[in-house]
Amino acid sequence: MDTSDIEKAKAFIIVEIIEYIPNAVVSKTIIKKSTGNISVMSFDSGEGLTEKITPFDTFVQIIEGKAEVIIDGQSHLLESGQGIVIPAHLSNLIKPNGRFKMISTVIKSGYE
Repeated sequence: MDTSDIEKAKAFIIVEIIEYIPNAVVSKTIIKKSTGNISVMSFDSGEGLTEKITPFDTFVQIIEGKAEVIIDGQSHLLESGQGIVIPAHLSNLIKPNGRFKMISTVIKSGYE
């Protein structure tokens, strides 16, 4: 993803750097390194992420709206401001509860 409009050493309002697009999930990478990445994502109503398993812990935080995060079959309803760590190697699914935006942080170090 293009990060050219995220200027380093300059403050920004995270919820304003990404917009909703009808019937779509939009992702914008803030930082991408070999040891991990931070992305902000917007989800239109009815859009979500498919179930997956990743080899790394992932921290997700809802920054606008609500979403259901299902980890290894256990449901967690998160609202704006709430976050959760999705453990590595567990199935997880992110489902919308209307439109929402979130930050996703993946740290890859420590798994060598």
